[in-house]
Order: sequence, then structure tokens, then C-alpha cells
Amino acid sequence: MYACYMGYYGRLGLKLKAQEMRKGGKSYNEIIAALNLPKATVSDWCKDIQLTEPQLFKLYQSKKTGALRGSIIAANRKKANRLQETETLYRQGVKEVGKLTKRDRFIAGIAFYAAEGTKSDRGCAFANANPEIIRFMIRWFKEFGKVLKDKFRGAIWLHDGLSEIKAKQYWSKVTGIPIVHFYKTYIAQDKKDSKKIRKNIHHFGVFTFYVSDVILIRTIKGWIGGIVRDP
Repeated sequence: MYACYMGYYGRLGLKLKAQEMRKGGKSYNEIIAALNLPKATVSDWCKDIQLTEPQLFKLYQSKKTGALRGSIIAANRKKANRLQETETLYRQGVKEVGKLTKRDRFIAGIAFYAAEGTKSDRGCAFANANPEIIRFMIRWFKEFGKVLKDKFRGAIWLHDGLSEIKAKQYWSKVTGIPIVHFYKTYIAQDKKDSKKIRKNIHHFGVFTFYVSDVILIRTIKGWIGGIVRDP
């Protein structure tokens, strides 16, 4: 079931190399020439990387006209404004939600599970790559499902080339589930001839936690039904 959450992201090493070069102050044209990548791909991968003033100055010196220097400055300013706007909207959203009541948490957990949880009658399973959502749902299962902490099991969906050990340590810390209670990690092999490149890279993979409780999954299905039923 992990494939529906993550998919193949293709040339991970190539993307990381491009980002490393950009952080080192290389221009898009230099990265394109070195890695033989389309300009649109390099631009998308490196759009959130801020260059230092010395790096910008070095790039400016390599440009032949003031117009090109001005375009770099304008693009950098636009990027900074976009990041600032994103942060402002995030903080505004958090403020608008405010403090959740117990019922708010109950309904939110049902909605999360309806979207990302398995509906199999054999037990509960919830998968996500966002540690905050995983952490919230672990608490939700404990609070509303009355699940004891030693009843949770975990598993990771990870791409080849990423560290399984680091991923296990990371998710164990996030969830409180001991690594000895993790099932075998699924390692996704990249297709050798695939030219598909994923924009989103989950360095610690997608995590799924399991609760083997038939009664609970049937109860959760009822909760979901209570939300989606016609008024």
C-alpha cells in the first residue's frame, strides 16, 4: 500500500547534486551544463535555495550586462517575498484554528483516517510522510481508541539509496514505537531507464503504524460514516 503514498521520484542523487552545486554558489547555467539537465528542472529543484551576498556578487561579476545582474537581484527578492508570504499565511492559519477542544481532535482524527487510513477489516493502519500528522494520529489512537503504547507496530516505505537505519531512528523518535516493533522496511528500487523525476523527496520515507484491532477499525468506520452521512 505504500506505493500510493510515495511513488518513484527517480534520480534522487542528481537532484541532491544540483542543490549542492547551487548552495555552493553555482549558476543555473553551470548546473545545467555540468549535469545535462533542462533549465526548468534545475529551476524547480533550486528555487528555494538562498545564495549568500558573496555568492551573488560572484555571479554578478560573471554577468556581462547590468540588466542580467538586475534580473538576478529581482528574482532573489521575489523568492524572499514568496517565502515570507508563505510563512505569514502559515502563522495566520495556525492562529485561526486556535486551541482544539477534545471534540475537535476527535473529528480531525476521523477525517485524517478517512483520507490516509486503511479500511481493511483486519485492523488499523495509517500512513503519512509528515511527522506532525503521524504524531497527532498516534496520540489520537491512544486518546480515542484507548490503544496502549505497546500495541503499536510500524513500518517504513523507503527509496533505495536512503539510510534505513536513520529512517528507523527518526520514526522511532517521532512515534515512540521501539525499532524492535518495526516490520521489515520496504525498499523501492528506482527503474534504471526511468526519466521520471519526483519533486518531493521524503528523506526518511513514508511511515505506517499498525494497530491489530478488528473492533476498533469497525468502530472507526462507523465514526467516518457519522461524518459523511447526509444531514
